Amino acid sequence: MAEQGESPNYYAIIPASVRYDKNLPGKASLLYGEITALCNQKGYCWASDSYFAKLYKVSKQTIQNWLRALEENGHISRDVVYEKGTQKILHRYIKILVYPTQKNLHTPTQKNLGDNITSINNTVNTTNNKKNSTADAAPLTQLKSDFEEIWAEYPNKQGKGNAFNHYKAWRKKSKEHTNSYLIEKLKNYKIYCQQNRWYRPMNGSTWFNGRFDDELEIHGMDQEQKPTTKEDLFRQ
Repeated sequence: MAEQGESPNYYAIIPASVRYDKNLPGKASLLYGEITALCNQKGYCWASDSYFAKLYKVSKQTIQNWLRALEENGHISRDVVYEKGTQKILHRYIKILVYPTQKNLHTPTQKNLGDNITSINNTVNTTNNKKNSTADAAPLTQLKSDFEEIWAEYPNKQGKGNAFNHYKAWRKKSKEHTNSYLIEKLKNYKIYCQQNRWYRPMNGSTWFNGRFDDELEIHGMDQEQKPTTKEDLFRQ
């Protein structure tokens, strides 16, 4: 995995939602700030665990623990690109989930630094309000029930805890993120797995972390062949 190239010389941003998150261990909040600085260049961070470990003088396992905590608590997302047909990781991209607009990522001048901080706080509050309003519409007990319905049919039962955290964060982002959508995606994914016997279904924690939107090449499927009932969706 490629290193970040050079030490970032941008401002790091750590919103209150990260600074005061008691679920974050060690210097995870500082790592979040480092990621925001690295995201200045392309909108995402591709630095490796080794890069961060050297920077903070800790082990790669410690970095992995910090990243996992940031992800599980809804502060970042990690997208992994695998070598085709294998589980070998080619690239990993880290993105900030709660963040101001892209124009605020560039190095601020002393004059507009205060305005940027105000913008960040407003963005965090607005995002949290949206999440809360969506969460009210789908209580935790309902989310768990909906998740279990899909998890029962997922072909690789690895990483259930992380899978649920990803699922919960995805559902809370929008009321348009429904179980019906994931049921259809899972149906197609299971067909893909059946048609490619060499392919090993990815861990559940990986699939629920946005990988359900991967483009799949499925052969022999037309509109008339698609299931029409919820029960039929899981018979593939």
